[in-house]
Amino acid sequence: MRPLTNALAAGTLILAATGLASGAHADGEVNVYSYRQPDLIKPLLDAFQKETGVTANVLFLDKGLVERIQAEGANSPADVILTVDISRLTEAKDAGVTQSVKSEIIDSDIPAQYRDPDGNWFGLTTRGRVVYASKERVPETEITYEDLADPKWKGRICTRDGQHSYNIGLFASMLARHGEAETEKWLTGLKNNLAKKPDGSDRDQAKAIFAGECDIALGNTYYVGLMMTNEKEPEQKEWASAIKVLFPNSNDRGTHVNISGMAMAKNAPNKENAQKLMDFLASGEAQEIYAEQVFEYPVMPGKEPADIVKGFGQIKPDTLPLSEIAANRKKASELVDKVGYNDGPAGE
Repeated sequence: MRPLTNALAAGTLILAATGLASGAHADGEVNVYSYRQPDLIKPLLDAFQKETGVTANVLFLDKGLVERIQAEGANSPADVILTVDISRLTEAKDAGVTQSVKSEIIDSDIPAQYRDPDGNWFGLTTRGRVVYASKERVPETEITYEDLADPKWKGRICTRDGQHSYNIGLFASMLARHGEAETEKWLTGLKNNLAKKPDGSDRDQAKAIFAGECDIALGNTYYVGLMMTNEKEPEQKEWASAIKVLFPNSNDRGTHVNISGMAMAKNAPNKENAQKLMDFLASGEAQEIYAEQVFEYPVMPGKEPADIVKGFGQIKPDTLPLSEIAANRKKASELVDKVGYNDGPAGE
């Protein structure tokens, strides 16, 4: 087997497992192109190898995954694509680098709202786009996304870049629920309530609350678990201890959720093994491993999240099909620019 070690300019390359095979079929192996960090998926792939005897080779890219597969063309060694966010899954589908998959196992284990209607992508885990709130300065125990535009929060909200895929997913869900005019009005209100220009990561929003720069922020649930258990950077435990998790719209439509997911590459040279891996990742065993390792919610009904995640409280996921959110991504991005969201609050 000849390892593929040339990194394209499109993205940063990290090789894991035993090296990635060239485009030729390799018995007993499957090649994974991943936006997910190798250490996050290693426990899954180790369990898969133990169960099936198939070795998973991982190519990690922090950007440019779709462009790389396109550049490789028909000779691409990619079998399975692992990624986060509905926008990246639909990007892969729209770019023509995936193929339709039909599996009774996947269809039975993954609810329809987390599957592409055409079978080109499938959700594996969900994460809520929630509100981080200061334990000291925010007495509220309930909130809605609509509330974020209320003037009572003026100068009290922090978020990351409005064009980040996590925020675009939320804004797209608002479009699907409320239409363009109402969403533009809401987004303008949210922008006017910002404490500063959007920047940083979701963890940085928790840090800003800890530092007193703002009182509430948008963030994904799993980052709280990662901060709470971060032994390498223990200061993040302090950030996490300063916040509580509020699940927006728990009393009506539910909290917006996004997904980590998978797709089979269009020219998968190891198609049979790719199917085995996808079936395994959809299984209850893999869902439990994922939940414990990355503090996300299993999509399989009846499977429980990690105890840390349970400690945040009960999540009621919005049942809006992700395909509808994906269909509103472009308009959501346009609205972010139209209202000048990333310029921060008016007059800053």
